[in-house]
Amino acid sequence: MTKLVRYGLILVSSVQVCLAVAFFLRLPFAVDLWPFAGTTPLTFMFIASILAAAASTLWVAWSEHYGALAGIGIDYVAILGPAAIYSAQLGGNGGDPHLIAYGIVCVLGAIFGIGLILWSRRFPLEQTPAMPGVVRWSFVGFVVALVIVGTLLIFRVPNIIPWKITPELSVAIGMFFAGAATYFAYGALRPSWANAAGQLAGFLAYDLVLIVPFLKRLPTVPPEQRASLYVYTAVLIYSGLLAIYYLFINKATRLWSRTPSEPAKPQPK
Repeated sequence: MTKLVRYGLILVSSVQVCLAVAFFLRLPFAVDLWPFAGTTPLTFMFIASILAAAASTLWVAWSEHYGALAGIGIDYVAILGPAAIYSAQLGGNGGDPHLIAYGIVCVLGAIFGIGLILWSRRFPLEQTPAMPGVVRWSFVGFVVALVIVGTLLIFRVPNIIPWKITPELSVAIGMFFAGAATYFAYGALRPSWANAAGQLAGFLAYDLVLIVPFLKRLPTVPPEQRASLYVYTAVLIYSGLLAIYYLFINKATRLWSRTPSEPAKPQPK
């Protein structure tokens, strides 16, 4: 059963990575899949970055630290649950079958997340190595930033992110940010490296998708979006360097220093 789940995780993550490439390149089939009107190239790149964060799941499948799937499942539910409700509301009001179909896909994704949470309970969450203090406090900072930015976007405050979006996309993207905050909050509350490694891997993939487009945008960004671009770029650089150091350089936490988890043993009665 464990091997089957592992292969399933690899398959789901691989599909997400392929979709990330398709959205980044704005391939016709990917553009047709996205139901929101007024989507700009940078928004498609942002969608690609969210999908690329499947690196979190790939890390769990590779390392076999299955106890860390709970945080990933929470991420799926917190992002896709509200997205399903919002898209169904928009689709129902406007009679748009694409939005309704998107909502159904989000529901299925949220159910998948619930399955990950329930299945991960079979495995202990490894406590060694410990999550480095700087990583834990960085996660706290990420949570605060994501909640603030997500809330402002949901309330459709303009120029919170450094590219043009419609009011509907502002709410949808705000839900992504607010949902992602729960993943980092879970990591901060359960400070195990098994959690943190997957979160940093996902964040690094997200950073790599966005950093070059953001740097290219610096000379031409409109004045009203300049401050948000500077802040967003600084966060990408900081989180990327944090991930690179702890995933590839620090001896105690680098990726190839791993011990697979085992199912939790039943407690004696």
